[in-house]
Amino acid sequence: MGLAAALAAGCGGPAAPGAGSAGGASDPPASVPASAPPSPATEPRGTAHLGAAPTTRPPAPILRAGNPAGKAAVPAEARAVDTSRPTRVIGNGTPASCTSKAVVAAVAAGGIITFDCGPDPVTITMTQTAKVKNANGPRIVLDGGGKVTLSGGGRHRILYMNTCDRAQGWTTSHCNDQAEPQLTVQNLTFANGNSTGDDTDGGGGGAIFVRGGRFKVVNSRFVGNRCDRTGPDLGGAAIRVLDQYQDKPVYIVDSTFEKGSCSNGGALSSIGVSWVVLNSVFRDNDAVGRGANPARSGTPGGGSGGAIYCDGNTFTLRIAGSIIEDNHANEGGGAIFFVSNDRTGTMRIESSTLRRNPSDGFETQGLPGIFFLGASRPTITR
Repeated sequence: MGLAAALAAGCGGPAAPGAGSAGGASDPPASVPASAPPSPATEPRGTAHLGAAPTTRPPAPILRAGNPAGKAAVPAEARAVDTSRPTRVIGNGTPASCTSKAVVAAVAAGGIITFDCGPDPVTITMTQTAKVKNANGPRIVLDGGGKVTLSGGGRHRILYMNTCDRAQGWTTSHCNDQAEPQLTVQNLTFANGNSTGDDTDGGGGGAIFVRGGRFKVVNSRFVGNRCDRTGPDLGGAAIRVLDQYQDKPVYIVDSTFEKGSCSNGGALSSIGVSWVVLNSVFRDNDAVGRGANPARSGTPGGGSGGAIYCDGNTFTLRIAGSIIEDNHANEGGGAIFFVSNDRTGTMRIESSTLRRNPSDGFETQGLPGIFFLGASRPTITR
């Protein structure tokens, strides 16, 4: 099927550059799909409660993120983790018991983390960033049960994992290529995160910043997140990822990204990292920098990848069963900016819809909303 049938019309244009680095171990196959409630189970001994012990287990998820019409198959390692036997529970059944302090403590302690904040949806405004301690793996799972919003309040990044940050514990001599920790966020909303001014490892990642280990997102929503407005290679209003174990992909499954704004990558940004995006939605995100990468003379740089910004050397991007619409870039790639510096990277778009993603500066002719430099022309099917 021709590209014109798959993508809405847009302008063609010349060229722009990029920059790079590289880097996930598989989670054990999950026994519960992203949208299913956990099966009844007796709470194990050793479960920690940040608050009094809850009298009942959290109810089934009510959040339904992503593209409900998406039919892309989800591999076992990309599915939600079974959280029916949590290591620790945030809250004691009331909204007041679910605090920023409790989230920060739980994430630092690690394990499988759930919430018991009462029967109604709750927003927890973070007063500081929750940071993963590298020695507290191997697995950290944060499951909001479909009722929890973690908000940065427009002032704070929400979640941070960095295997090369000595302040979070140095566990190997090859920090950019280690199997653990493995971080999963599922059934959660991340809102109004803001990493502006945080230049750790180049900055970016308004809601979540990850370097090393493995990372995946399942049935989650990201809305109104921000990072710095300028910078040639800084990005990821929602998520920024640098390095994954053995160059395995970051999975984004059944998730929605809306109204993000950053210099590059109004939703996702990475350097040398592969992504598999399944049954997800990207809408109304903006790359607001100016000057591209490397920055044109007299400009601060940035402005590429309205929804997704991928840079580096050998990496892949696969998008299936997804919708990317109404995103915008001041420079290149209103939907997707993809530059493989050594021209080894590949991109596949399957059974997806891309429409109304203007690129004010440049895009690849015949690929509306996309700027692509890689091993060969992107594969686009259905």
